[in-house]
Amino acid sequence: MKKLFGVIGDPISHSMSPVMHNDLFMVYGIDAHYHPFHVKRGDLGAAVQGLKAINCSGFNVTVPHKTEIMTFLDEIDPLAEAIGAVNTVVHEEGKLIGYNTDGHGFLEGLKRKFTVSDSTKVLIIGAGGAAKAIFYSMAHAGVKHIDFCNRTAEKAAQLIESCPFTVQSNIYTREEAEKRLSSYNLIIQTTSVGMSPNIDDSPLSLENLGTGAFVSDIIYNPLETAILRDAKRRGAGTQNGLDMFVFQGALAFEKWTGIFPDTVRMKQNVLKHLGGKKC
Repeated sequence: MKKLFGVIGDPISHSMSPVMHNDLFMVYGIDAHYHPFHVKRGDLGAAVQGLKAINCSGFNVTVPHKTEIMTFLDEIDPLAEAIGAVNTVVHEEGKLIGYNTDGHGFLEGLKRKFTVSDSTKVLIIGAGGAAKAIFYSMAHAGVKHIDFCNRTAEKAAQLIESCPFTVQSNIYTREEAEKRLSSYNLIIQTTSVGMSPNIDDSPLSLENLGTGAFVSDIIYNPLETAILRDAKRRGAGTQNGLDMFVFQGALAFEKWTGIFPDTVRMKQNVLKHLGGKKC
């Protein structure tokens, strides 16, 4: 019998996940289908019960459900529990088990282009859910110095205080971060600033960007945001959010099937549907 997988969120029609996963099922000869489910916030519990009842083999979770979903799961991976968000659920022997592949996916995509070590000095712009997943995953991987630039210092402070891993962190305003920018090897932009249609907006001036720095933006629509264009003009290495999207999806696919898929094919497939160039 054909296995069912999917993604739940609100909105959901824009998701590229069905494009990625249904192609992978075909490539690997797996009799399965991946479907987008539009689930409103108040319907989450009923939706999860329904997916479990029809024996859905696994599903992804996107906004606004990544935190609330945890209430309806039987088990949660320790890293996902620390992050406080789940984006991947595996239905195994009658249990729904939650994982977070966002931060790990970011790191897997990043290490193809930038070498992360315990001496890397990182500045994360933003302190939302994606920032938290990336922060915890980097700290878990041994990065020792990760600072934040965020409009609300209290939110960043809560994120730092709740981190269960050893890491040194400071919080800076935009102006303070811009002055100190040359001290960072890696700048990670996690906010929605610069996302389509506001493609000319940038969260930070890169005037003081250090030589050899690398700038990553988790946005992939547009494929090159204003901050990435600025970084490229200054000679910095850059990366958009497509790698994070692809690798978090690849890690979810591996949890469901035991197969780590062809990420190059996944990226090319998404680019084709976004109207971009092949990688």
